[in-house]
Amino acid sequence: MSVLDPTYDVIVVGGGHAGSEAAGAAAQIGAKTLLITMNLEAIAKMSCNPAMGGVAKGQLVREIDALGGLSGIVSDETGVQFRMLNLSKGPAMWSPRCQSDRMLYAQKMREKLEQKENLFFRQDNVVDLISDDGKSIKGVVTQTGQKFFAKAVILTSGTFLNGLIHIGESNYGGGRSGERASVGISAALENMGFEVGRLKTGTPPRVDGRTVDYSKLEEQFGDEDPSGFSFLTEELPSLDEQLSCWIGYTNKEVHEVLKTGFDRSPMFNGRIKSIGPRYCPSIEDKINRFSDKEHHQLFLEPEGWNTYEMYLNGFSTSLPEDVQYKALRTIPGFEEVIMIRPGYAIEYDYFPPHQIKRSLETKIVEGLFFAGQINGTTGYEEAACQGLMAGINAGLFVQDKEPLILQRSEAYIGVLIDDLINKGTEEPYRMFTSRAEHRILLRQDNADLRLTEIGHKIGLASDERLQKVEEKRKAIGELDDLIKDYTVRPEQMDPMLESKSSSPMSQPMKAVKILLRPEVSLQDMMDYDSELSEQIQAISTDGKVLEQIEIQVKYAGYIEKEFEMVKEMEKQENMLIPEQIEYSNIKSLSTEGTQKLAKIRPETIGQAGRISGVSASDLSVLMVYLKN
Repeated sequence: MSVLDPTYDVIVVGGGHAGSEAAGAAAQIGAKTLLITMNLEAIAKMSCNPAMGGVAKGQLVREIDALGGLSGIVSDETGVQFRMLNLSKGPAMWSPRCQSDRMLYAQKMREKLEQKENLFFRQDNVVDLISDDGKSIKGVVTQTGQKFFAKAVILTSGTFLNGLIHIGESNYGGGRSGERASVGISAALENMGFEVGRLKTGTPPRVDGRTVDYSKLEEQFGDEDPSGFSFLTEELPSLDEQLSCWIGYTNKEVHEVLKTGFDRSPMFNGRIKSIGPRYCPSIEDKINRFSDKEHHQLFLEPEGWNTYEMYLNGFSTSLPEDVQYKALRTIPGFEEVIMIRPGYAIEYDYFPPHQIKRSLETKIVEGLFFAGQINGTTGYEEAACQGLMAGINAGLFVQDKEPLILQRSEAYIGVLIDDLINKGTEEPYRMFTSRAEHRILLRQDNADLRLTEIGHKIGLASDERLQKVEEKRKAIGELDDLIKDYTVRPEQMDPMLESKSSSPMSQPMKAVKILLRPEVSLQDMMDYDSELSEQIQAISTDGKVLEQIEIQVKYAGYIEKEFEMVKEMEKQENMLIPEQIEYSNIKSLSTEGTQKLAKIRPETIGQAGRISGVSASDLSVLMVYLKN
């Protein structure tokens, strides 16, 4: 062994959100792990908007935290504003989001990673892979010629693989603004037999917040009673301590200025050929596709506590810099604005995700794992949860243990990975609540009840986390018994019911009957019945526990139906398909079904049934074939 001690259990290539979670998880569960990144100062850097969470994305971060990952607690420690989205809808749609201090987030993440005893760092650029005839991974080669060996390698290269940045008619190699692209890995993977594709994403200009006229914008405050991501967080900034975001709008004049640059736009003159995220289009794409709209909403977001740099969400662009600047100064409130950094688009290599297993290990090369944008996803949260699962499964792989597979009914993380493998993606994949058919079970509020025991069993979630979950589950059980047994009386409840325009009680009844009314909350009942309040508080004073029992009572019918559906689906999920099955030998399969099954090679009958192009009759034929 050389002085550099180049042998490890797991090597993680890339230090973004996927790489950080992967390295942290692998090290935590006992694997000697090396994190190789091109710039140690840019670990977990927020390349795009300085925020975590949002619709469905917030559920992902809470699940990462429940399993014992890092993104949730780092977000809570570095957030400058916290909001719970979709509160006007049912609890399955509630999604936490926080505005983050961009520089502090990266700093805190690195601090937490450096606390992992089994984790080591190397600032370098990986340019090649070492394998056993392309069948199993052995290690990596860096640009300095150094070889590092490991039983498992996780690639989390983000937008760096052959990255190409576009600003107007200019383009140059880069993984993000100010950082060079990574060259070599794509070619190595292609030589091993992997299929490669190209995707695009973009970012808006950053502006000097001191030069904005806020009187022309709408102020957007954080929540008065903020909710964080981590189940360990005890305290968050109050409303007065949080920073505001601001809402502005484009107009016809802005659109006309932007159009003057279309002939020099890489999107419209053919220089960008790859596909960008449908749900986060550039401003030029929006005004081109939605020409009937006279304005588009913009969000001006602070980048941190101690900086005047601000992010203009909704104004992603790759137009020439002079056009960006002129258009910015046409937006109401931005007439005197100074642009700190122009927006840009970036094209990069990705590897279509039908080439990975549910563990995120590749099907072609044993011990090689992909996580993050290399699989065709977009967003910090989507990347982080893949990194976490790849880190867990790489760590389990080197310990000769079975991989951790989360089902669609267990977690949004399971939905995301299952979607990628079975449906693939030709555009950057983004998580939405609508993608989860069991979303009433997969709420952000119960992620700990669903996943912490799993995380603790594999050595990722701490004893403290498990104890908190056990205490929470015990309190929920006792509260459930209490409200089912406790009797409330008309003289106590009727004044409250009248104030809610709810029908009065005709006789005493169990508390659960009143709580079932949509307009009545548990706190309402406690306010009008002091004895009930005392008994509840004797069990728990945790608002999250009270919220949990209220959701369980009000949505009990829906939850029970979902559990029944999950039980039915589990029968197919547990029917394994042999890895070496030859679909071409199954004569009754349709041509499309044969092609799709052979390409994706599902691991279970349930997975096969979710592949586009595999019909119900194909599934029946396959099940009969396996039984015989």
